[in-house]
Amino acid sequence: MMDIDDTKAPLLDHLVELRGRLLKCVWALFLTGAVCFYFSDKLFALLVHPLKEAFGDAGGRLVYTKLYEAFFVQVKIAIFGAFFLSFPIIANQLWAFVAPGLYAKEKKALLPFLVMTPVLFVMGASLAYFVVMPTAFHFFLQFQGNSSGLSVEALPSAGDYLTLVMQFILAFGISFLMPVLLMLLNRAGFVTRAQLISLRRYMIVAAFILAAVLTPPDVVSQLMLAIPLLLLYEITIIAIWFTDRRKAQEEATESASA
Repeated sequence: MMDIDDTKAPLLDHLVELRGRLLKCVWALFLTGAVCFYFSDKLFALLVHPLKEAFGDAGGRLVYTKLYEAFFVQVKIAIFGAFFLSFPIIANQLWAFVAPGLYAKEKKALLPFLVMTPVLFVMGASLAYFVVMPTAFHFFLQFQGNSSGLSVEALPSAGDYLTLVMQFILAFGISFLMPVLLMLLNRAGFVTRAQLISLRRYMIVAAFILAAVLTPPDVVSQLMLAIPLLLLYEITIIAIWFTDRRKAQEEATESASA
């Protein structure tokens, strides 16, 4: 019983610390969400830009078919933007909570992955915004014109368009985190470079299945996600080769010094 009583205080201290850090994360989400809601019109104009460029000089229109749709579009933009803006704060709070329980070697190993996570996500989101969405929208808008004497015109709703944009950005951003996941699994000893090489043929199939699930049902978008995923897979294999080589050199140096 004395041993149990002695362990209560540290556990309560950790819970109190966790509660404080979660509150900071919630406040960060709330404040950044309020800022994004205030500038939601400008943020929506930024998200609409690829569609505007796809429409070209002829111009286009966004409509909303429900009375409350325009308001909830602003709310979605605020929530979407809040996660982006508050991520550094949330990641910092998570690291500050976990770091004291790690050894110096473990901190040194995990910190690069924590840094590369937002970098890779932004790379994937940028590819979606600057390359994939304009290309896909140009492809979709080619079906406008006349059919049997009737005018066929694209009239996307604001809510559906925002959902499509969020789907593109999240799909590409999260998919680009694959190297971080594979490198962590390799560091933890769950997978080896040889296993990743042997699974290459299955990865090709998995990349196209994932692209078909995460992107709209058109070949252009699916190829633009599947091909970068396969390239990232090969880059990860090369990166693991470098890390394994450096680890072997460090172990050889330690054994020689001992």
